[in-house]
Amino acid sequence: MTSSATALVRRQRFDRLVGVLHQDMYRYAVWLSRDPGIAEDVVQEALLRAWKSLDALREDGAAKQWVLTIVRRENARYFERKRLETVDIDSLTPAQSAMLAEPDDAELEELRNAIYRLDDDYREPLVLQVLMGHSTKEIAKLMGIKPGAVLTRLHRARLKLKEIVEREQDISNAV
Repeated sequence: MTSSATALVRRQRFDRLVGVLHQDMYRYAVWLSRDPGIAEDVVQEALLRAWKSLDALREDGAAKQWVLTIVRRENARYFERKRLETVDIDSLTPAQSAMLAEPDDAELEELRNAIYRLDDDYREPLVLQVLMGHSTKEIAKLMGIKPGAVLTRLHRARLKLKEIVEREQDISNAV
């Protein structure tokens, strides 16, 4: 096979296995990084890394777990090497300030904030299961832990999430 034919076959395999997972990669990266802009960077780096190491993927059926593991590692690398910029909210333009005041769905925002306050060990398996539909076994493989540990973390995550939401409701009711 010529080098151009080999490259075409490789590209087709990549598109078939990894290209279709872009939305899942992005959603996972957003939940890991808590920032859509950072998530885009993480996904781009993960796609590049997946392309470079595509030959390491032995089973096509394992592509989703493989690529999400790459996203997880790229997210960790991002925060190891990046110093995040801060923005002085007093120096925002009127249009930027207006964006800060946009009304959101209060309940959804409360739940999202409560999920963000969970420790990573609890937030990650919860997001993988609830938002991305992964099984306990898949989560265990992605996180490098045993399925029993995943179940324990999911149970604790739900309890902690319930506590946070109830505490916030108590505070808002007291005010």
